[in-house]
Amino acid sequence: MRLFRLALGTLRPPRGRGRIALAFTYGVVCHTIFALAVLAMITAMFFGMSASLGQVPAPWSYLANAALILQFPLAHSVLLTGRGRRILTRLAPGKHADTLSTTTYAIIASVQLLALFAMWTPSGVIWWQAEGGAFVLLCLLYATAWLLLIKASYDAGAEVQSGALGWMSLAQNIKPVFPDMPTGGLFRIIRQPIYVAFALTLWTVPVWTPDQLAVAIILTIYCLAAPKMKEKRFQSRYGPRFEAYKSQVPYAVPGLTRDRPKICDDV
Repeated sequence: MRLFRLALGTLRPPRGRGRIALAFTYGVVCHTIFALAVLAMITAMFFGMSASLGQVPAPWSYLANAALILQFPLAHSVLLTGRGRRILTRLAPGKHADTLSTTTYAIIASVQLLALFAMWTPSGVIWWQAEGGAFVLLCLLYATAWLLLIKASYDAGAEVQSGALGWMSLAQNIKPVFPDMPTGGLFRIIRQPIYVAFALTLWTVPVWTPDQLAVAIILTIYCLAAPKMKEKRFQSRYGPRFEAYKSQVPYAVPGLTRDRPKICDDV
């Protein structure tokens, strides 16, 4: 019997292989859905939300689109609260739930964005479509807005923004280490460059429809209001450091005559 147990032990997977497999499974799912969501966003807005896959007949399409556009800011904000974080811990295997919380959050956010931009039902109305030089200019502005969004996400901590922090920490069997309060890069110019860059992608498209206008207005309001909750968390976490940073760096609009904030080199 003892020999049988020893032989069985040699056939079992090495300790930790299940944890690593779980981590990489979450990573593949997270980044695949994330990539699909970004591709859907870029494509759908480039065509003014006139080329999405939704086919709900009117007038029900108005309700379906309203639900799609509201579900993202509402759920996205709720999941950042204390109650939302408790919900996230129930969406992954118990003992790994806390470690995977950033990955789980990124998966949910990506699914929400993918649903919004891929399943939108177009109205079929096109108000204006850029041509010639205007088309080239708006394409350049649209690409620039996306590059700014990528840069801002990198400055804030790409591993958190992409959901990689959770699954990579689990794979290494370590506690997730969150990046410090961001103050470098675009965060030296404004406090909320991610939200501002995302808002810019909404308004630099070369095709304008009623659909695009509705998406742009509602999500821009979200981009201006939602960071208030984020700043409350930063105030609680960083205290005087965040107050000093806040006093020297504007919220969303760069200061034209403001001196370069020295606090960024000290916090």
